[in-house]
Amino acid sequence: MPIYQAGSLNTSALTAPDLYVQVVAPKTTYINGVATDGLGLVGIASWGPVNSPFLIGSASDQALYIGSQQNRKYDLATAVAISLQLGATNLNCVRVTDGTDVAASIPLKDVASTPVTGATLTAIYSGTTGNTIQAMIAAGTAVGTYKLTIYLPGQTAEVFDNITGTGATFWANLVSAVNNGQTSVRSASNLAVATIGTSTALPSTVLTYTMTGGTDGATTITDTTLIGTDGNSTTRTGMYALRGTNSQVINLVGLTTTTLWPAVNTFAKSEGSYAISQFTAGTTYASAATLLNTAGVDSWNFKAMVGDWVYWLDSVNGLTRMVEPATFEAANIAARSPSISTLNKAISTIVSTQRNLANQPYSLSEIGGINSARLDVITNPCPGGNYFGCRSGRNTSSVASQNDDTYTRMTNYLSLTLAASFGGVVGQNQTSELRRETKSTIESFLQALEDQGMIGDPNSGASFSVTLDSTNNPDSQVALGYMQADVAVKYLNVVRYFLINLEGGGSVSITVSNSAS
Repeated sequence: MPIYQAGSLNTSALTAPDLYVQVVAPKTTYINGVATDGLGLVGIASWGPVNSPFLIGSASDQALYIGSQQNRKYDLATAVAISLQLGATNLNCVRVTDGTDVAASIPLKDVASTPVTGATLTAIYSGTTGNTIQAMIAAGTAVGTYKLTIYLPGQTAEVFDNITGTGATFWANLVSAVNNGQTSVRSASNLAVATIGTSTALPSTVLTYTMTGGTDGATTITDTTLIGTDGNSTTRTGMYALRGTNSQVINLVGLTTTTLWPAVNTFAKSEGSYAISQFTAGTTYASAATLLNTAGVDSWNFKAMVGDWVYWLDSVNGLTRMVEPATFEAANIAARSPSISTLNKAISTIVSTQRNLANQPYSLSEIGGINSARLDVITNPCPGGNYFGCRSGRNTSSVASQNDDTYTRMTNYLSLTLAASFGGVVGQNQTSELRRETKSTIESFLQALEDQGMIGDPNSGASFSVTLDSTNNPDSQVALGYMQADVAVKYLNVVRYFLINLEGGGSVSITVSNSAS
């Protein structure tokens, strides 16, 4: 009794009488939506890989990959710290440099009267954090062996114990342990790489080595560096290194050059992302409106923040710093469901803004002007109270039905989810059963969104419809290999203007119903 997976048995070629069992997959399948909390950050750092995206989800990850925040423009660690504070914990980070970055290093010496280098340790990444890495060689646990310890402050020390050998053999074994790890004991170093020297003597066990010479390569960084260049997975730099990381929100830390915004917008469109940027500090909303129009960015994939920058308490450096508003808004968006607008939502950790610090709150007409100019701003108060929050919740699109944050987020979310879920349909025969299964799967997904309150019609209408039958798949189209599904989804609309009609006075007649309804 042979058993086959459905589709692997050629039933028209059977010759031997027998019982054949075909295992058929369930007809109805279910899909999950893609993650919507991916936040892509591009900036400078004192540690970590260059032009290669890496994931940070906690403060310990930050310390391990990029080091502590510094009071400087384009600082990636600052953006990470703020993002983590605001609840964004799926951070795809790209470190950029100006090409002058250097990895710290230190030679390990022997006991000769004129010490000779037995091996050189070089930090695995460039940057000034490498200048804090220390190393020491001591007696090993086993008799006649040595132990190498490599330590980065704040991290668990790496210990390579029981390194055997004398003279040049010992140094070769040390290099192998650092670069390849010790079988079944520990892996290769995550802090340094080792290269062999020329010593044939025993190592010194009294010296503590500290690496030197590491530089960040951040002296001549510009906004253009953040953009980078496109290419393949090994040649992309800057923003383009975020390709394929599912970063649904993008923040190029500190970018203010509006002439670069079209390139950012084009990239965001191609990735199904929402790019957030801002004008230079102090740029008024009137000037910002003119600059936005000149830049030619009219897109629901791009959001522009007025140049009213934010003050933030940097507890690591012990000062209150002025930070670009896009860093706060990008994290604010990424931390929320795609169906939730950031309009009128409190943003914690903000000390003040430039306008608030100058005691110049926005008037209602100014807020109206910001909205009309396709801009957004962080300020205090908000309609809901005396807290800092966004007063627009808009992208830069001039199309009224597409200019809300939630339109961008939900459209990208649905598009990316559908694109990631039905690749298996390609290559199958188009049958009524395939159409039914595909339609059912899409409807099940959309029904789940309705049940979660992410889509819907407050007037009790239908939330979605899926058409996948002969009406939109005529024979002429099917014969060419096409199968088409038409999906319509009704998003929830954000309340922007709440009108209360108040009738008051001694002559007002009030009728109260006793009915339960």
